[in-house]
Amino acid sequence: MKTSVVVDVGNTRIKWGLVTSCGIGAAAALASDDETSWRSQLAEWHLDGAQNWVVTGVHPERRNRLVAWLRQQGHQATVLDDWRKLPLTIQLERPETAGIDRLLTAVAANHRRELATPAVIVNAGTAVTVDWLDENGVFRGGAILPGLRLMTRALHEHTALLPPVELPRTPPAVPGVSTPAAIQAGVFWAVAGGIQAITGQLARRGGPPAQLFLTGGDASLLERALSETDGNSRQVPSVWPWMTLEGIRLTAERLP
Repeated sequence: MKTSVVVDVGNTRIKWGLVTSCGIGAAAALASDDETSWRSQLAEWHLDGAQNWVVTGVHPERRNRLVAWLRQQGHQATVLDDWRKLPLTIQLERPETAGIDRLLTAVAANHRRELATPAVIVNAGTAVTVDWLDENGVFRGGAILPGLRLMTRALHEHTALLPPVELPRTPPAVPGVSTPAAIQAGVFWAVAGGIQAITGQLARRGGPPAQLFLTGGDASLLERALSETDGNSRQVPSVWPWMTLEGIRLTAERLP
């Protein structure tokens, strides 16, 4: 299928990717329920005629609303919600229960993964997923952690005294010298440490060292911490901001 735009509908944002002959030529993160921003993005990318869109995501209600809106604008919108349509071998007990975003990042990782090399994929969004591709490119599952902002919000909402906090732009110091700083340190290093522990468990499966891919809204914040302490990956972890969009694009190429 010749596709013009691919879309990933997340829990907090909608990501659009403009497809070119070389891959994702431009990308934008938009509010999930703001039709004004959608119209503005259409105009910025000069998408004034009928275009082919492939839309997927983990929030079906918001995904379906966007698809209906696109069709009202005269576009062709295909919903990608079936794991069996992905160019990916999956070995899970129930593949249909895996988030489509996790599987699409695996499709993208296989496109860039070195031959006969396993990969760990960290997607740091509302939740943080740490997934495993074996050396043959087979998706074997992984682990799901609460995301950084989800944890800070939960601490505030479910305790009487802990305040809401914003995360810093760099890994916070330990010990935190105030209550907000202590929350920042605890949340950040709990997630970073969890990723490191899971990566270490996967490394002990044997075989060649794994490549480490980072994506999602908090990937850049986690990159430094994982680079400083991770000894199980084949290379220094690098951030791939629009990894899911690339997985959608690669899948769309194979759709009839």
